[in-house]
Amino acid sequence: MGKVRVAGFGVSLDGFSAGTDQSLEFPLGKRGPEIFQWFFPTKTFRAMHAEPGGPEGTDGVDNKYAFRSMDGFGAFILGRNMFGPIRGEWPDDQWKGWWGDNPPYHAPTFVLTHYPRDPIVMEGGTTFYFVTDGIKSALEQAKAAAGTLDVKIGGGVSTVRQYLEERLVDEMHLAVSPVLLGRGENLFTGLDLRALGYAVASKEATENATHVMVTKQQKQRLR
Repeated sequence: MGKVRVAGFGVSLDGFSAGTDQSLEFPLGKRGPEIFQWFFPTKTFRAMHAEPGGPEGTDGVDNKYAFRSMDGFGAFILGRNMFGPIRGEWPDDQWKGWWGDNPPYHAPTFVLTHYPRDPIVMEGGTTFYFVTDGIKSALEQAKAAAGTLDVKIGGGVSTVRQYLEERLVDEMHLAVSPVLLGRGENLFTGLDLRALGYAVASKEATENATHVMVTKQQKQRLR
């Protein structure tokens, strides 16, 4: 069975992984893109958003982690905010995510929500399934769909926090960017990763980010 991973998760020096006021204009919140300046120039990102005649993108350490952040996954889990800016009941079936007809997941993708919706089959192998009975149910379904491959907890911040609090994440890659957002959604507030049994396994720095690998230890949660 594969691992449950968080990968390519951007965070500012002051702990924010999304800016304020998420909207159609600002999918990552205002100033949110500042924590992904390590990701946008890479070959991996450019390949995901390829344009004819566009730049190939950069190689190196940032690209290594960018590639790993999308490789080896058989299923994905997203929070409702990660899927889109719509709140409450689904008004209709028009909204199908931020990514157009061919989302970058290419695998079953489970969206946490309080409001039922029929699955959406997209191009490229992505099908969005809407899960209304909690994070553990979503994980069970994602593991069944992934088989021997890994499951990625794709975000947003609240979703990652919930899986960490339940100690359901095996490995987390944080890309810590040298910026201060000041406001937004903070990943770490009230979250004692050490007490939950997580530890830093490695780190690697570039000009645009420090890539930190956090892993779950085998010992029981500390009280």
